[in-house]
Amino acid sequence: MSIYSLKPRFQGLLRPLVRRLASWGVTANQITVAAALVSAALGIGLCCAPERPRLFLLLPLWMLLRMAFNAVDGLLAREFGQKSPLGAYLNELTDVVSDSLLYLPFAFLPHFGPRAVGPLWVGMVIVLAVISELAGTVAVMTGASRRYDGPLGKSDRAFVFGLLGLAIGLGLQPQPWTPFIFPALALLLGATIVNRVRRGLAELHQR
Repeated sequence: MSIYSLKPRFQGLLRPLVRRLASWGVTANQITVAAALVSAALGIGLCCAPERPRLFLLLPLWMLLRMAFNAVDGLLAREFGQKSPLGAYLNELTDVVSDSLLYLPFAFLPHFGPRAVGPLWVGMVIVLAVISELAGTVAVMTGASRRYDGPLGKSDRAFVFGLLGLAIGLGLQPQPWTPFIFPALALLLGATIVNRVRRGLAELHQR
């Protein structure tokens, strides 16, 4: 089960806006690039100001808006004839870069373990998140569909990191279990990678 399964309903809510954007000449690639630029600016900004935790309140807001951006660019591409090879590259590459930059600020916080350990786990989560998306795209190369299986797909990660940003922004104090958050995320990402590979192969065998 993944939050990604709610995407069709979310897209339905956004469809009137998408029609208007299309009538204005806005393209899917423009939306994709805009979302990536905002993600990069926010991620780098938070990395540069870890001593100002209130700024992390921007993270849950942007995670929600970014999901809307992702839904909008997909609808523009599919329903308004804007699919293109460049769009496919932009969609996959900017998502991975944006995720990495939005997760990176947590490595500069003392909440998630000693200085030598906390950043290591944040880095591990970033690497595993990239591998999980790679596993999803490699399925297409084998002839299967793009895999979005959980338990910690892109939408699920957006929810988790949005909650973490909210907690930090509100000044909630670390708990004894806080240092285990990123190891747990790493385990869930490992399961996600296995599920995407396994189900991609199963899809091929069913044909």
